[in-house]
Amino acid sequence: MSPTTAAPEAYRVPFRSLIPFLLISFGLAWGILGLYIFLPGGMASVFGRLTGNHPLFFLAVYAPAIAAFILVARNGGFAGLRGFLGRALIWRCTPAWYAFLVIGIPFLFIGGSALRGNLFTETFPFTSFQALIVALALAAIKGPIEEFGWRGLALPLLQRRVSPIWAGLVLGVIWGLWHFPAFMLSGTQQSDWTFTAFFAGCLAISVIATALFNRSHGSILLSAFFHFQLMNPIFPDAQPYDTYLLIVVAGVILWCHRKDMFKKEGAVTEVIPSQRNGAENQACQAPGPEGHGSGKGIEHTGFEGNGWGSRPAMDLPETRGDSPGPA
Repeated sequence: MSPTTAAPEAYRVPFRSLIPFLLISFGLAWGILGLYIFLPGGMASVFGRLTGNHPLFFLAVYAPAIAAFILVARNGGFAGLRGFLGRALIWRCTPAWYAFLVIGIPFLFIGGSALRGNLFTETFPFTSFQALIVALALAAIKGPIEEFGWRGLALPLLQRRVSPIWAGLVLGVIWGLWHFPAFMLSGTQQSDWTFTAFFAGCLAISVIATALFNRSHGSILLSAFFHFQLMNPIFPDAQPYDTYLLIVVAGVILWCHRKDMFKKEGAVTEVIPSQRNGAENQACQAPGPEGHGSGKGIEHTGFEGNGWGSRPAMDLPETRGDSPGPA
C-alpha cells in the first residue's frame, strides 16, 4: 500500500451527507405518496388520480437523484456536479458483465416466465411499434434515474465504513423500504406485487449492482442500464420466479467476487471522482504490451481469479486542502 493510500483522506462529499440524502429521498417520495394514501380524494381532485406515469409519481421516483444532485452541488459546486455526472459516461467493463446485462437478464425473465407457466400463453403487450417505443422511453427515464442517488452517492458513502457486501445489503434494505408506500396505492406497478418477494429481490439486486458498480469503477451508466433491464417492458411477466432467480444469480456473483465483496480495499468510495483517479482508470483500460492493459490498476479483463474479472483499482480520494473535511 502506498503512503498516499495509508494516510487519512479527505472526501469532497463527507459521509455525514448520507443523513440529508435519506431525509430528502424519503421525505419527498413518502410525502407525495403519503398524501395520496391519507388524502386520496383531495389529491385526486387537485392533481388527478395517481398512476405510474403521473408527473408526481415521477417526482417521487426522482427523489434519490434530486437528493444526490443537491448534496453534490452543495459540497463540490458546479465542477463537482460535472464530475459526478461524468460517471454516467463510464461504459468500460468486462465482457462477462455485458453478457449478463444484455443476454443473461432476458433469459432470467424468460426462465422465470416458463416456471410461472405463462411464457407461451400471454400475448405481446404492445399493439403497435409506437406504443412499444413509448413504453421503452418511459422505462428508461423512470427507475434508472434513481441510480444517481442509490449507487451514485449512497453506495460510495457506505463503502467507506463497511465492506461492499454489507454496503450492498444495507442499501438494499433502505431501497426496499423506500418503495413501501407504492405498494399501498392502486394504480402503481407495485400494487400488483407482493412486498415480501419484492424486498428480497431488492437485497439480491443491490448485491449484484454493488459488484457491477465497483467492477466498472463507479459507472452510474451501467447501474442505470441494469435497473432498466429489470424493468424492460418487453420481457414477460415472471413474478415471483424472477425474484427467486435473481437471488440465485446474486449468490453466484457473490461467490465469484468473494475476495472483493468482503473487504473494503478496492471498493469505490468517492462520490465525485478526482481527476487523478479518472486518469488512472483510463490508463487501466489502455492496452498494454500483452493485451491486458497497462497493469497499473487492474490485472485482466476476463474470467479469472475471483470470477467475472479481477479486482478494480482502488478508487481512492484525492487529498484536497479545500475539502469540507474527512468522511
